[in-house]
Amino acid sequence: MPSRLSSIALTVALAAGLLVSQTTHTSDTSRTAKPDPVVPQVSGLPSSAEQAMAAVDSERIRAQVRFLSSDLLEGRGTGQRGGEIAAEYIATQFALYGLKPAGDNGTFQQKVPLQGIATQDGTTLTLLPNNGAPQELKYRDDFVAMDNSGKPRNDIDAGLLWMGYGIDAPEFNWNDYRDVDVRGKVLLMLVNEPPSDDPKFFAGKALTYYGRWTYKFEEAARQGAAGVILIHKTDMASYGWNVVRNSWSGERSLLRDTGTPKLALAAWIQYDVARKLAQSCGMNLDEMIAAAGKRGFKARPLPARAKATLLSKVRNFDSSNVVAKLPGSDPTLRDEAVLYSAHYDHLGIVPGMPGHNIYNGAQDNATGVGILLEIARAFAAAKQPPKRTIYFASVTAEEQGLLGSEYLGKHLPVPAQDISLALNYDDVPPLGVPEEVNVAGAERTTYYPAVQRMARQFGLAIVPDARPEAGHYFRSDHFSFARAGIPAFSIDEGDKYRGHDREWGTEQAEDYVAHRYHQPSDEYRPSMDFRGDAVMARFGIALGWEAASQTALVEWQQGDEFARIRASSQAGTH
Repeated sequence: MPSRLSSIALTVALAAGLLVSQTTHTSDTSRTAKPDPVVPQVSGLPSSAEQAMAAVDSERIRAQVRFLSSDLLEGRGTGQRGGEIAAEYIATQFALYGLKPAGDNGTFQQKVPLQGIATQDGTTLTLLPNNGAPQELKYRDDFVAMDNSGKPRNDIDAGLLWMGYGIDAPEFNWNDYRDVDVRGKVLLMLVNEPPSDDPKFFAGKALTYYGRWTYKFEEAARQGAAGVILIHKTDMASYGWNVVRNSWSGERSLLRDTGTPKLALAAWIQYDVARKLAQSCGMNLDEMIAAAGKRGFKARPLPARAKATLLSKVRNFDSSNVVAKLPGSDPTLRDEAVLYSAHYDHLGIVPGMPGHNIYNGAQDNATGVGILLEIARAFAAAKQPPKRTIYFASVTAEEQGLLGSEYLGKHLPVPAQDISLALNYDDVPPLGVPEEVNVAGAERTTYYPAVQRMARQFGLAIVPDARPEAGHYFRSDHFSFARAGIPAFSIDEGDKYRGHDREWGTEQAEDYVAHRYHQPSDEYRPSMDFRGDAVMARFGIALGWEAASQTALVEWQQGDEFARIRASSQAGTH
């Protein structure tokens, strides 16, 4: 007999599915729906693909976003009731479309084993300079922290090492860990990476994975450190302290039973806290940061210690990726695939936060899921599918560090070497009709000429990532598939929209990051204009359909860092 939660979730999903299946153009009485742009004629695609693109409806995407970001789903937290309802809902939509299950044991859901760790009030962190008063930090205001080891209580008293950027990158001849023993120490380090204008040195202005906080924690754990304290600086992290605080104040998750080393202390502190510590140690933080970005930097002990007590509520649980497939039409090529993805999770309900504490995640990432569902519906309704099989994956725990897609990348329904292309949608602004498209990472693949051709036929100018220093390529689920060797990138809008100049679009993006990103204010609003999301859906259908139909698989460009992984996969050694 199904659990009560499953019964409730399925009931909600069926009711919502019925609602979405009806005409939605008059669902918000406070606005008037605007017609979608004319579907372009794309050369080389069969009539089935044209039918699929024509079936995309921006108002259906609106309906999905409105439901997924409603308070009923409680912010779709990983391992929370609302997240489970979202997974049930998406699975039900896939079933209603007539897609085949591609999860565990003939179901649409792939269980992802996770350990949830919720840092409790009473957690403390004190910085103790040898000369100077102790800095007793205030949880959430001055620092956030998590004990990745999974202990209910952990007491730490360890020496502090200044590690600069905390990077070991042999391909750039850079190793902050050289000639220093970090075992059992707490490492003070910077987010981001050494500044560069040279594309051959840490990719110039663009952030590489070495600059991501996830890498910092992973590498320090591999090196045997007890903990890491990251210094938050808004321009280096590309988001404010409120994003860090909100993201780290609730339960956070790790993949369970991986056997990889874990930090006892994974923490962030405010820049001013670090500056005060540096002063107490007779140093200048700005000078320390400048020196850390230059060759010749050497990590060194600080005349200070870190003392922490971490109190955690720990639980093991399973979340779910939701995976469906549309079998290909070619008897041979149907064993190969194209994959579409979008994460459904957000931050859920964060206890202990003042005021409205449901993080609804309308733009991040109900928009991506709405697009994914509309693409899936359009593919399923086409009179004939493409030659290769199409997979649709709505993944969990992206906000926890791409965990759902990482697990899927290691437990794919078909071998990674047989997946031609992975296309991802994450946080697609509902701002109107776009005149630009961002496909950062597509240029790393052999498919880029086709992407360029498609963009021209859609009347979309391909623009580079407007904020390469934010490292978006390493911050969404396509990265997990790239790490498995699959050519992968996300599809998003640029800043130029019909009827507005680019400055307007840039202002909208900056306003979103400042006032809604990872905040309870990321809510559905009737004024949202989903025509651009529909354009991105049609563009993705065109790209995926052609990749699923052409003779050869898409590959990485020769020499790309992920090409080596794909070659190993194809050789059966990865």
